[in-house]
Amino acid sequence: MNYHVVIPVLISFALSLLMGPVVIPFLRKLKMGQTERTDGVQSHLKKTGTPTMGGVIILGSVVITSLLYVKSYPNIIPVLFLTIGFGLIGFLDDYLKVVLKRSDGLYPKQKMALQLVVTAVFAYYLIEVSKIPLTLLVPFSGGKYWDIGWAAVPLLFVAVIGTVNGANFTDGLDGLASSVTVLVATFFTVVAIGTKSGIEPITCAVVGALLGFLLFNVYPASVFMGDTGSLALGGFVAGTAYMLQMPLFIIIVGLVYLVEVASVIIQVTYFKKTGGKRFFKMAPIHHHFELSGWSETKVVAVFSVTTAILCLIALMGV
Repeated sequence: MNYHVVIPVLISFALSLLMGPVVIPFLRKLKMGQTERTDGVQSHLKKTGTPTMGGVIILGSVVITSLLYVKSYPNIIPVLFLTIGFGLIGFLDDYLKVVLKRSDGLYPKQKMALQLVVTAVFAYYLIEVSKIPLTLLVPFSGGKYWDIGWAAVPLLFVAVIGTVNGANFTDGLDGLASSVTVLVATFFTVVAIGTKSGIEPITCAVVGALLGFLLFNVYPASVFMGDTGSLALGGFVAGTAYMLQMPLFIIIVGLVYLVEVASVIIQVTYFKKTGGKRFFKMAPIHHHFELSGWSETKVVAVFSVTTAILCLIALMGV
């Protein structure tokens, strides 16, 4: 029990702590600094120049730790693939933005094409190799599964890509995406152990990596995770949910991600329909709260506490 639960958390945490002081100065040297929007929250302008792409610390810690367990726990392979796959897309995006100074990074079409390819490979592996059924565990049903037939595959694409981009939008404040996701990863760890699913080494590795990363990422952050980190974490959450047949639970534990995505969609749609009016003061929604007078740390605390409560509710629904 201890070996595959406590140890991966400690290994990943230690790796994250060790990599921080090495990687952060290296990123600073490469001039991988965050550029803040001048039309955004004014208090964020002081963050300009803070190194980004710190997600390589999270990704590195999770990958190294998982590889130690992969032989005994082959079920972690699809989750690890989705985490690395989306992490690499994020890395490419960050690299184009920050190092090659291409302000948009990957173009939206390129980003979506890569996300579809990674998701398709994951879907194939899940169904054909891991033989995980695409039936969905229904929350609060007493263990009933819902078989939606052929619609399960399109739903998988929507769930994976939606979760990944939700995690991406959540990463806008110091420690926000890290704090929310460490709670989601803890929830999945508890379920993975309870169901003997064989993926707990990677869920534990993510918990450890994020706890270590948070020491560098809490306000005022000395590094940001960038798309490298946020897309990888979204991939991890979606991959874990599917290995446990629990994508419906993302709606509960990942509600913050969904609200962040929805706020952007609402803002853009409303802006277009009304000829330039805004529904929120600024999207994603965490910036709306900031412009409403909340401090950055308060937004992170409220979103994290909300996620913790939602994870407890989801545990009752398993």
